[in-house]
Amino acid sequence: MSSLTYRETFENGPGGWIAWLGPNQPAPAVVEDGALVSRSPWGIDSNHAPPGGGYLHLLFILHTAHQPNPGESYAPLLGGNRFIEEGYPRDFRNARLTLRLKGEVDLQGAELRLHCQSRVGEKAINFVMTSRSFEVTPDWSEQTITLTPDPEQWLCLGARHDLTDVYGWGDIESVLRDVNIDIILLLHPLHIVPLEHQQDGPHAGRADIDYEADRRYLPQGEIRLGEVRIEFSDCLA
Repeated sequence: MSSLTYRETFENGPGGWIAWLGPNQPAPAVVEDGALVSRSPWGIDSNHAPPGGGYLHLLFILHTAHQPNPGESYAPLLGGNRFIEEGYPRDFRNARLTLRLKGEVDLQGAELRLHCQSRVGEKAINFVMTSRSFEVTPDWSEQTITLTPDPEQWLCLGARHDLTDVYGWGDIESVLRDVNIDIILLLHPLHIVPLEHQQDGPHAGRADIDYEADRRYLPQGEIRLGEVRIEFSDCLA
């Protein structure tokens, strides 16, 4: 079985990886001592609030294809993306993802998970792998997951009540076959507790936009990403 491997060590910068500080706040990824670094407080992504699959902290983002309308916030950040410029595959079915990482973090029940996002038809479909997560330890560790297109191993995030025209529900096979938006390393699920009472409940409005969430219930700390490897197989199981 032959394969093609994407490898990023961040020795020469972020290589196209970016960060997300909050709603409409993408930012250059921070590189320190040859590793990407993400520190709390993290922004709250509420695009998939219930009845969707939940709230997210987006830590490390890699776009996998040129976006036709990236918007004013993202457009300046999308240059220098080795994954796109060197033409790596977008078929992630049964790819092996290996991370070298470490950190000090209180996860508050969340897990460090892989997220894949693809445009299928007119909507963006988002999945997080729930069967496997990455352990954050004080010392460097190397961990590998296989992106099996098994629906039992993934959660479709769907959309919050007022974004069903943008995000939708679908199947993991279609998403992994052509990951044409991005992959993200994120923290999920989050326990959102508003600092002030919300008459219609916490999911009607948007945390970090319409109200402030109580940070005592959210993950805190620092995570460092030292290397990413993706082995793409041309012999799909």
